[in-house]
Amino acid sequence: MLDRLPFLVGLRYVRAKRRNHFISFISLTSMLGLMLGVAVLILVLSVMNGFDHELRTRILGMVPHTKIESQEGLVEWEALAEQLVQRDRVIGAAPYVEQQGMFSSGGRNQGAMVNGIHPDWESQVSIIGEHMRQGELADLVPGEWNVVLGSMLARRLGVGVGDRVTLLVPEASITPAGVFPRLKRFTVSGIFSVGADLDANLAYANIEDMQTLARMGDAVGGLRLELDDLFVAGSETQAIVDELGSGYRGTDWTFSHGNLFQAIQMEKRMIALLLTVIIAVAAFNIVSTLVMVVTDKRADIAILRTIGATPRSIMGIFIVQGLAIGLIGIAVGVAVGILLALTISDLIGWFESAFGIQFLDAGVYFISDLPSRLEWSDVRDIVIAAFGLTFLSTLYPAWRAARVQPADVLRYE
Repeated sequence: MLDRLPFLVGLRYVRAKRRNHFISFISLTSMLGLMLGVAVLILVLSVMNGFDHELRTRILGMVPHTKIESQEGLVEWEALAEQLVQRDRVIGAAPYVEQQGMFSSGGRNQGAMVNGIHPDWESQVSIIGEHMRQGELADLVPGEWNVVLGSMLARRLGVGVGDRVTLLVPEASITPAGVFPRLKRFTVSGIFSVGADLDANLAYANIEDMQTLARMGDAVGGLRLELDDLFVAGSETQAIVDELGSGYRGTDWTFSHGNLFQAIQMEKRMIALLLTVIIAVAAFNIVSTLVMVVTDKRADIAILRTIGATPRSIMGIFIVQGLAIGLIGIAVGVAVGILLALTISDLIGWFESAFGIQFLDAGVYFISDLPSRLEWSDVRDIVIAAFGLTFLSTLYPAWRAARVQPADVLRYE
């Protein structure tokens, strides 16, 4: 019977209605604090995971993992592409010609990066084909001078499919009349949208048209490579350049978007640390609760000691009570946090449509909606951390209870 004493008495203390209502209030506050801390931490980490996932799938789905270029341009790019695809890490390759320029239409001007692509090869390295709102990449026929614009770029220019836009490139043409910037009229054949800032500053044209505009002949600017793991892009790029020898250079996605990815990872760690403090404060409220319970139950402790309860059993009683308070708060917090993490995107969408408020502007942020991605490993780590803090919070009050001397207490009872 004495072996079961800590569980029986500890759980009874949790269920009992105390004469001291302040103690009951502090116990409830501790539970609510743990619940709130755990729920908010699960929700925030899920949102940060959502941002991380969107970065990888949307932006890095449009941005090449690795680019291999030559100082003189690549002429026999097909043979090189077949050679690189044979590597274990490379799962796709496609040629490109990049040209920075400015689009103009109806008095509106907007700078953008124009990618000359081969429609049949582009699907190996980009998800652009999956995000076409109007038109298709196959409409980029050589010689027709068609262009596919991002949705926000098209909106800022005030154009749609079938409209004409003028592309001004920063290379000058020398004519008998003087030096003029190079201009070319394009027809908008499609519009894409990935819900990121790329919608505002990216356009696609046929690679042969861009070769003509850039006066590159049969050469392409380089090859874009898709890797099976984007986190090995740095080492794999260096290995490819070393294998190809001099005259080649390579860049990977970390040069263009690595700072954004690192910022999200840093913010996730810092937010997790700050919100863990909320859990710690709530957990250590249990210290106050148990200290007051020990003071309130000194007579009970003394009686238990006189009938044979050991100091270890007395410690167990209050450890069980503290853990029971903590586990209730943690369990409810996990349930609420998981529910919010799974529904926050829909809730925010409903709130935006109901009140006409947009929380994330794609012109400022790299996405236009609030993502959430629940990772069970995060839930596990949060539960372990919260349980560990709760357990530590019970040790000091339990130790004080074990030091109560029956003779000193019963003398005045």
